[in-house]
Amino acid sequence: MLKDTVLKFLKLDSLVEHITGYVEARIDLMKVEIQEAVSKVLSKALVSVVIIAFLTLFVLLISMALAFKLGESIGAFGGFALVAGFYLIIAIIAFLLRDAIASAIETKLQEVIKKTKK
Repeated sequence: MLKDTVLKFLKLDSLVEHITGYVEARIDLMKVEIQEAVSKVLSKALVSVVIIAFLTLFVLLISMALAFKLGESIGAFGGFALVAGFYLIIAIIAFLLRDAIASAIETKLQEVIKKTKK
């Protein structure tokens, strides 16, 4: 009661209302901005997942086709073993370079995050 009387006497009641309204509007604006940012990230992630799925299918099917084709020349087991060996070599190289690859990906992600903040 005394607080209300003092605020009215000093004509601060409307100022408090305006500040409260401003803060509420800023909070609502931040919520909308966060929702937009999350929806952009999720949509890009979903598109990336779909693209990766199709590329995975492509690699799988082209590998099988190559293994069958090589199998005609050197035997079925040899064709599949040769293709599997190729993937093993790629996996070993990726394992040996894992720190450099992780560092490059981290740097790229930091650049993307900096661009989105601007």
